[in-house]
Amino acid sequence: MNGTLSAVVTLALPKVVDVIINDDTLTVDLEDGRTVSAPIGWYPRLAYGTPAERANFQISGAGYGIHWPDLDEDIGVDGLIVGKKSTESLASFEHWLQNRK
Repeated sequence: MNGTLSAVVTLALPKVVDVIINDDTLTVDLEDGRTVSAPIGWYPRLAYGTPAERANFQISGAGYGIHWPDLDEDIGVDGLIVGKKSTESLASFEHWLQNRK
């Protein structure tokens, strides 16, 4: 043994308890009391969705994510907490946009 210590850190993500979305902001209330907000422009499918499509969401992944079935969009708590924007490619987004009903 060389005298160094190592530790394993386990992070527990809080679950989603409420979602509020408008034309500008996605706001998520978490079970630990935090509220996390992100600009809707970070998620192009949400930005291009109608108010009705945005309102149709499901808390998924045992409470650790949000799914919009009409927009085929999924956002996880982990990404929201660290401020991760959508990683969808422009080509994929444009394909989705062209195939919208």
